[in-house]
Amino acid sequence: MTGVNDAMADQNPEKSSIAEFVELLRIEDLDENLFRGTCHAGAPMRAFGGQVAAQALTAAGRTIPRERLVHSLHGYFLRPGDPTRPIVYQVDRVRDGSSYATRRVTALQRGEAIFTLSASFKKPEAATERQRTMPPVPGPEDLADPFVAWERSAPEDFARATIFRSMEMRFIPADAPGMPRELPGVPQQFVWLRTGTPLPDDPLLQVCALTYLSDLTLASTTALHLQPHMVQRTEPNRVLLASLDHAMWFHRPFRADEWLLFAQRSPSASDGRGLAMGEFYDRDGHLVASAVQETLVRERPRA
Repeated sequence: MTGVNDAMADQNPEKSSIAEFVELLRIEDLDENLFRGTCHAGAPMRAFGGQVAAQALTAAGRTIPRERLVHSLHGYFLRPGDPTRPIVYQVDRVRDGSSYATRRVTALQRGEAIFTLSASFKKPEAATERQRTMPPVPGPEDLADPFVAWERSAPEDFARATIFRSMEMRFIPADAPGMPRELPGVPQQFVWLRTGTPLPDDPLLQVCALTYLSDLTLASTTALHLQPHMVQRTEPNRVLLASLDHAMWFHRPFRADEWLLFAQRSPSASDGRGLAMGEFYDRDGHLVASAVQETLVRERPRA
């Protein structure tokens, strides 16, 4: 399957904006089954988990024939990644079957594993389909850009958070028309997401980009009962969050550079952990992917 770097090489070098989000997924070949990348910070001095997972999946995809597409991934965050140091991705070619192939990736820093990923790939096949219906919520064009308000209220923080300049987000208010009724004990949030710049026509790159985007708001969904507006940053962050594990399933083709609705719910929080589940729908209502994440959730001591 075409790698991220190969896809970038096919683009017009004058269209530098196209490479902006793609740069977040870039890794370099070191040797057979060995790759290296760098990741920006998510929390202070912690590499952003979505980028680590996306680069690990990119490394796995580099060892898979083009006709096989990734359909699932399961990752565990073992140690905080250091955003000031490179990350080495070591790929184990676990199995190559007639229909399915499995890869295991270990992300290393200073000789220690910080993240592990298992990914499964398969050949597409025809089959009967069904899916949950997408709720009739407002489209992204009807919603405010949260980054405008954030930049106005905290310009220094926003200037440092270059992560947000490479994507677009639109949060749907809880009382918006078409929003599903929130069940007791199950906080939810719905947000439209897409990359901020166009992406090449590479199925692996599209999936890796969505893997990155999927880690932006799932963790906060587990803490909405403690701080309802933490993602929009309308109040100081008083909750400590850290991803423990992350799983995704890719159901149908999609483009991560086009608007996708991320419908998220958190059915449980206990023992300093929260669980969040999410579904991605495209503008035509197709359910294209699902995600599940367990998150460390701790309240910061009040001043």
